Amino acid sequence: MATKLWQKSFVPTDEIDRFTVGRDRELDVLLAESDVLGSLAHTQMLEHIGLLTSDELTAIHRELRSILADIRQGCFKIEDDVEDVHSEVELLLTRRLGDVGKKIHSGRSRNDQVLVDLKLWTRRQLRDIVELVKTLADTLLAQSEAYKDILMPGYTHLQVAMPSSFGLWLGAYAESLADDMLFLQAAYRMVNRNPLGSAAGYGSSFPIDRQMTTALLGFESMNYNVVYAQMGRGKTERNVAFALATVAGTMAKLAFDACLFNSQNFAFLKLPDDCTTGSSIMPHKKNPDVFELIRAKCNKLQALPQQVTLIMNNLPSGYFRDLQIIKEVFLPAFEEMKDCLRMTNYIIERIQPNRQILDDTRYDLMFSVEEVNRRAADGVPFRDAYRQVGLEIEAGAFRPQKEIHHTHAGSIGNLCNSEIAERLNQLLQGFPFQQVEDAEKKLCEG
Repeated sequence: MATKLWQKSFVPTDEIDRFTVGRDRELDVLLAESDVLGSLAHTQMLEHIGLLTSDELTAIHRELRSILADIRQGCFKIEDDVEDVHSEVELLLTRRLGDVGKKIHSGRSRNDQVLVDLKLWTRRQLRDIVELVKTLADTLLAQSEAYKDILMPGYTHLQVAMPSSFGLWLGAYAESLADDMLFLQAAYRMVNRNPLGSAAGYGSSFPIDRQMTTALLGFESMNYNVVYAQMGRGKTERNVAFALATVAGTMAKLAFDACLFNSQNFAFLKLPDDCTTGSSIMPHKKNPDVFELIRAKCNKLQALPQQVTLIMNNLPSGYFRDLQIIKEVFLPAFEEMKDCLRMTNYIIERIQPNRQILDDTRYDLMFSVEEVNRRAADGVPFRDAYRQVGLEIEAGAFRPQKEIHHTHAGSIGNLCNSEIAERLNQLLQGFPFQQVEDAEKKLCEG
């Protein structure tokens, strides 16, 4: 059995080991690349302050990069009797380099190791999410432009209300995603601060150079106060979860709209056949299963901030093992979010609007406001025009004029899609992705 990093003279029972390790071996594989990146930076700093020789650093970096190659090729695994990813990496180094491999832990704790691993991993995941959100927003805007002249009913209280259009509907979700991008940017900036060097939460007596590791890892800044760096565990995940939840909220609403508009009673649009399923006994059915699953998954993702909060909410400062459980709900959420974004983009690219919606007379009354406004523009006081049209509707004498002339910003005839696209592009430029990519590449290649 491999010796645990913290082990003294006693050995826990298999049952205690199973309970305390939990899902760490399974989930920590996701953090393996980040763990090696952190160790590359940390050991380079150790050599800088004289705790490693130049030859030792060369050997350690050679083997760390070899381990990194194995990780990227899918060959890395955490052995059954090894507690976590940090232990596995150190064990591999010690097997290959002997006592030199044991030196990499100087000046740090598993506490700040997992902190930096989570931050490195999360900022990579956030970049993926941001890029997928941007792709979906671009698709929504493109489809908004393509279908901007196709009118559809707008609803309030689920009652037919006023004219809308596919351009207006699709563009609304693009702008919603632009606002969601602000949450993602705030989350990214909180993640992009270096906790390494906080050790167990109270710093180190070694003369470590935290600014050096901050620069090597491409962080925007460090978490300066070492106690706060440790307090950031849980808080960071919670705030990132809020960013994911706001994207998920936009997606869930879009999915619900699409399911409603696809139903026979609405028939506003047709979903791709391969995104629907049939019934085992009703041959006519085309159920919007993909969007229903997106709606359910996104609703579940909106609960993530509360899950994280309830795990860490009543903890005082300092590290507690409770925080380990956050990984079990936090890490899998990113792949679920990415799947939902990819599938939504796939459907929106292929959605087919019904161009004959307004042929149905049940939608005639949505033009009543247009008629009131037309009379008011001709000089009839608004309240008088409202009463006139209302009485015509009651008498069954109202005849709609279906020509729409909306020109103000953000309306059917002036969608402002280019302004929404520009806002998205400006927000995207606020993420220091290239700086991070350059720093990580330099660490990996030497």
